[in-house]
Amino acid sequence: MRFAHRSLIRLTGPDTLALLERTVTHSVADWTVGEVRYGALLTPQGKIITDYIVLKTDDGVLVDVHEEAAEDLMKRLKMFRLRTAVEIGLDETVAAVRAAEGRDPRSPGLWGRAWLPLAEAGDMIPDQDWHAHRIAAGVPEWGADYRAADAFPTDINMDVMGGIDYKKGCFVGQEVASRMKRRGKIRKRTLVVHGAGLETGADILASAPIGTVTSNAGESGLALVRTDRLQKAMAEGAALTCNGAPVQFDLPGWAEAELAALAEETGNE
Repeated sequence: MRFAHRSLIRLTGPDTLALLERTVTHSVADWTVGEVRYGALLTPQGKIITDYIVLKTDDGVLVDVHEEAAEDLMKRLKMFRLRTAVEIGLDETVAAVRAAEGRDPRSPGLWGRAWLPLAEAGDMIPDQDWHAHRIAAGVPEWGADYRAADAFPTDINMDVMGGIDYKKGCFVGQEVASRMKRRGKIRKRTLVVHGAGLETGADILASAPIGTVTSNAGESGLALVRTDRLQKAMAEGAALTCNGAPVQFDLPGWAEAELAALAEETGNE
């Protein structure tokens, strides 16, 4: 079955990797044919224009992106192309499909992903099935949890999912992204939350709002959370609620470490 709401952009030509090296967040070094990476194009202010999954091909790359972001991404890449030898265009002959042996670089909890000729791709995966699956894996999605210029990469955990190479050469928005990482000023994260009162757009409350539900599938959802406020609420033993019902967060190891660092920072003030 194929993933819904996706477009595929094909970049070909000898300067393809050089174009990506100076514009997007992920590394292009040591990239073998058939390897899949995760990345984004940012605004100069460091916010996400769109994220995407990208496959290295024999003659360039195949970019798997939300269909509503595809035209904007192509337009911007063509603008950055200048006079280099890169061809950029939609490929409507192939589709992204669920695959047993493929992989999604964002999370091992996500279904495998591969690309097949459109005639072999099958029916669309129902939206409700996909959203329930990605929410359980803790993966935000463009078009559902955020849109263009709404979020910084760390808001949607791109750094945790391997979508940013802070050591590569310059890319658009790098100065802001690197400064946030270097100064340890990451104060917003997307976390999995559970509760009977979850509703997209609703606030999660302690003594004050600590975050907002960005998408949900029944009693599970994703929420963009102020981690300093969450840490304070947890330290105080405050009840966390959404629409009056109790909620509970899933905290992966990296989130527990960040909350512990915040607690230590607060204790030293």
